[in-house]
Amino acid sequence: MKILVSDPIGDVGVQIFKEEGFEVEIKTGLKPEELYQAIKGVQGLVIRSATKVTKELLDAADDLKVVGRAGTGLDNVDIPEATQHGVVVMNTPGQNSNAAAELALGHIFALSRHIARGHAGMAQGKWEKKQLRGREVKGKTLGIVGLGNIGRILAELGKGVKMNVVGFDPFLSDEQIKERGAEPVRFEDLLAKADYISIHVPKSKETSGLFSAENLGKMKKGAYLINCARGGIVDEEALCDALAAGQLAGAALDVFEQEPLPADSRILAAGDVCCTPHLGANTHEAQENVAVAVAKQMAKYLKTGVAENAVNAPK
Repeated sequence: MKILVSDPIGDVGVQIFKEEGFEVEIKTGLKPEELYQAIKGVQGLVIRSATKVTKELLDAADDLKVVGRAGTGLDNVDIPEATQHGVVVMNTPGQNSNAAAELALGHIFALSRHIARGHAGMAQGKWEKKQLRGREVKGKTLGIVGLGNIGRILAELGKGVKMNVVGFDPFLSDEQIKERGAEPVRFEDLLAKADYISIHVPKSKETSGLFSAENLGKMKKGAYLINCARGGIVDEEALCDALAAGQLAGAALDVFEQEPLPADSRILAAGDVCCTPHLGANTHEAQENVAVAVAKQMAKYLKTGVAENAVNAPK
């Protein structure tokens, strides 16, 4: 059986496939038309976030049985179409959660102490010591939207630096949120009381545009917003307006409505913003973890029919 790796994964994942007896083709960065040809005769497709698994790709596949995401997010996969085509879609939840949580905490410190602006200023010959007076995070309130694997870890990290942690998750009970290290609050209350809000929810119909102009206006004046989840959850134009008006003290974004982010994007010109190019899961440790997990899961399914972490159930 043949595995096509269309986005880069750790070498250890490729090695596992080979040890399990699979033929592996690594073809990354393909244009859609090239991918339509490459998918023929393939039983397993390994992706990350770049490859778009569309109806057209699924139509072009003649023997595809499983798509494995080396990571968590699946907004680049047409899951209903995959189900119609009899293709199992699986991801590897939890394998890169620590990396994403640590990045969110890093952004909190970067915003609080003007780390990015301080470096940029020094590179331009500036010494803005007086202008860059920061804030300590100790005793501040961290509001976490989404208490899944990443949110839970961030709650632990927040408490570790002596922050007060509150959380909102409509899919968890108050008791479950408490078990994950946060004081449960309503969404509106989290907006009003948190000094820092970190987003850790998937992008869906319910969460798209969740941080709209209206909800940004409900945030505590002078608060910070961090999004290391998915682009489109934050309305970037509304965020720029909120920053310009002084409603928010700053924002950190690792994900964007359009990726790569255009160089003329308004968000890059906004004051007190720290941006990173979708680095949430991009650590050596996380990439090894997801590569191992996706290879083992896909090999197991193709050999035994047992699907771990499948998000659909084709007939």
